[in-house]
Amino acid sequence: MTEQFEGQREMRRRLALLIGGAIVSLSLVVATLARGKSPAETVPGANGVPSESPGQRAGGGCKDLPSAADLKKLLKQAAGPEVGGLDAGHAEWAAVVDRKGEICAVAVSTDDAAAAWPGSQAIAKAKAYTANAFSTDMVPLSTARLYTMAQPGHSLYGAANANPFNPACLQAPGANGGPKLCGGTIVFGGGVPLYKGKTRVGGLGASGDTACADHEMAKRMRDKAGLNPPDGALADDIWFTKTDGPSIFAHPLCKNTWRNGKKIGEEPPAGAY
Repeated sequence: MTEQFEGQREMRRRLALLIGGAIVSLSLVVATLARGKSPAETVPGANGVPSESPGQRAGGGCKDLPSAADLKKLLKQAAGPEVGGLDAGHAEWAAVVDRKGEICAVAVSTDDAAAAWPGSQAIAKAKAYTANAFSTDMVPLSTARLYTMAQPGHSLYGAANANPFNPACLQAPGANGGPKLCGGTIVFGGGVPLYKGKTRVGGLGASGDTACADHEMAKRMRDKAGLNPPDGALADDIWFTKTDGPSIFAHPLCKNTWRNGKKIGEEPPAGAY
């Protein structure tokens, strides 16, 4: 009788485990479908999606990130007609910071460093810093998504002035060195956080074209480097009210705006001057 009772209890325990596992799997599917993804994209270990918890991998500094030579290659690979903007991303600066916000690498896509906007070197560094500084292991936040919240009347108004760029980081085109921590807060497109598994390991900034084109460049470079957020390359994509509806994360259209291979529109002409 005791053996029969123990057997029934063991069967109930196994059934409970099976039901619990099914509920967890169903929850993953429901959450995934709500985000417009396929269920396989969020099953731990499926399609390369890591199973570790946020922050499980400690940020390893610059060794986790692209070098200056890598950035140069990524800049050339990412540029093209589908970037849009003024020059399809062919004259860009890029910078990478580590998890602590320290500069790891800087590169320019042009052979003549002064051929790309000299001022964009500092902006790329600040974008990289901002994307890393305002993202977490669980929530990626591109600089494009800060635009509306940083406008007058919104919750982050003044954010662009809260963390000034270190002027000692301003260098002549092609120069290297200087402080490792440049700071700076940028509230328009071109900066994205970088991830390994579920851990934020730094940020990447691109500058040298319209803000919309810079975002496309940074996003494409991150994807080619294999450093996307856990939810994929579009987890913190630029948001346009023209196609996506009103949002606190919205960014204005730029000249010749493209997103993910599709022409979105043009920046409205100025008026009432």
